[in-house]
Amino acid sequence: MATTYFSKRNLQFLLHEVFKAEELTKYEYFSAHDRETFNLVLDSATYIADTLMHPYLKEVDRNQPELKNGQVTVHPKIKEYLKAMGEAGLIGAGFSFEHGGQQLPEMISSCVGFIVMAANNGMMYTGLTSGAAHLITSFGSPELSQTYVPNMLDGTWQGTMALTEPQAGSSLSDVTTSATPQSDGSYKIKGQKVFISAGDHDAAENIIHLMLARIDGAPKGTKGISLFVVPKYRKDEQGSLVDNDVTSTGVYHKMGQKGVPAMHLTMGSNDNTIGYLVGEPHQGLPYMFQMMNEARIGVGMTAAAIATAAYYAALQYAKERPQSRRLNQKGQLDSPQTPIINHPDVRRMLLFQKAVTEGSLSLLIEAARLYDISEVAEGQEKENAFLLLDLLMPVAKSYPSEMGVQSVSQSVQTFGGYGFTEDFPVEQLYRDIRITPIYEGTTGIQAQDLLGRKMTMKGGRAPQLLFAEMSKIIAEASTFDDLKPYADKLKAEIKRTQEVVTSLMPHAQKGDIERYLADATLFLEMFGIVVIAWQWLKQAVVAKQTLLTQNPESDELAFYEGKIHTMKFYFHYEVPKTLGLAQRLTDMEVLTIVTEKELAL
Repeated sequence: MATTYFSKRNLQFLLHEVFKAEELTKYEYFSAHDRETFNLVLDSATYIADTLMHPYLKEVDRNQPELKNGQVTVHPKIKEYLKAMGEAGLIGAGFSFEHGGQQLPEMISSCVGFIVMAANNGMMYTGLTSGAAHLITSFGSPELSQTYVPNMLDGTWQGTMALTEPQAGSSLSDVTTSATPQSDGSYKIKGQKVFISAGDHDAAENIIHLMLARIDGAPKGTKGISLFVVPKYRKDEQGSLVDNDVTSTGVYHKMGQKGVPAMHLTMGSNDNTIGYLVGEPHQGLPYMFQMMNEARIGVGMTAAAIATAAYYAALQYAKERPQSRRLNQKGQLDSPQTPIINHPDVRRMLLFQKAVTEGSLSLLIEAARLYDISEVAEGQEKENAFLLLDLLMPVAKSYPSEMGVQSVSQSVQTFGGYGFTEDFPVEQLYRDIRITPIYEGTTGIQAQDLLGRKMTMKGGRAPQLLFAEMSKIIAEASTFDDLKPYADKLKAEIKRTQEVVTSLMPHAQKGDIERYLADATLFLEMFGIVVIAWQWLKQAVVAKQTLLTQNPESDELAFYEGKIHTMKFYFHYEVPKTLGLAQRLTDMEVLTIVTEKELAL
């Protein structure tokens, strides 16, 4: 099995050379930290990943959770992992000192997630817990925080996000789980939830669900949804944990990410499930959106991590696997076979994987940086960061997910027939990554969010800010002769994107929203290509600036030259795809509006 699953050098390049993470310490909230503490945290995560996670990648996958006699059992290493993450302070790394955290930037916390998910995404537990705990500390009462958060952050208790119901997938307005007020201020909860990741397991002593439900008599639709803490075990008057009538009805056996149980839960079978209101009634969806947005960065990071692990597995295999002769030596049968990395098509596949994974990671760190600034800055800086983050969120979630699937597919292809077997990890990683375009809002939902809301909110202020940021990089890149052609290409792509939006806008203005959003997913694809082109040009500028000061004998030359080469590959192989997408998006004939009979026949 491949020994390398991510590049520490690339992570350091992005964090410290491109995005200058230590600059965040100028804000009071992060002032206790510096570059050294950031790196210590990443080293701690790497140690856990190396010792408790990556060696058990296949084992966790092949010994998936089982529901027997009402108890869900998971691989025993998961309990050790949760304990180690809790003791290292990594579950609550971004929490305030007040709540037992380290007040680390999301830039660093999300990179911790990247490292551990690259090692073994079958242990996807801690991100769920930190997200659930953050909801409690953000909107819950001090009593709720004191009761639940400490045990969640130390890895003893698991947190979940319990939204989905059998009849209400992405349509949260159709949630029917009910909450009946009790005289003591609590609520009796009754209903069902499905696909609840880590919704029950024996590696934690308690499961704390952050659950959407509708208080009796609440308005219909999303305006009537409230948020509750619903534990598997609740504390009685003596402070002892007692059963809370949350029943594990079933565990879904999935195509991938088999180490994480996806649960079907039933609340109130014995009319004795108690929930505790978080914040104000009927504000559950706005509250949950905080966790969902954090989770979308997390899903993007998970996808980028899985694809990165697959890339390094394919890279190692390509260096070691001899096959045929080089194309210019085909007739020389007496010469030894050459490693497949010397074949042009294999190098193309590897460059594609490198372009997707490193471009995705760059965008996700950009999004995390904007998240941090939007949380701690003030005034216009805060507003601009929030608008940019809001605009980029659909891309940060969907591009690493959708293109990550394609990237891992190319990893499998690099292995050839061996990639389709269990002898190598890429078949598992291919299964694992496929869920990421579905998690936390499908690609179609992200696309409608981008085109239907984000591109037009506040008079188009967000895309204006984004194109201004892109223009800064274009100006920097234009000062270098070999980067200027790519700066010009990005400038042309901005113009093309604006033209597409302008051509679509009349449909929205006429109220024909179905026509306006008919090809929203294609717009998201095109927009994502342009955004990643910006990220690659940004990396290339930093690499070029560094190369001008490097010693010609430096071992680092290949790293920086590789950055520039991969940027050029991306612009020549991926960016041209926007031409076809733009042509379709500006085509007046709509082909997606068909009858059911036409589809069936």
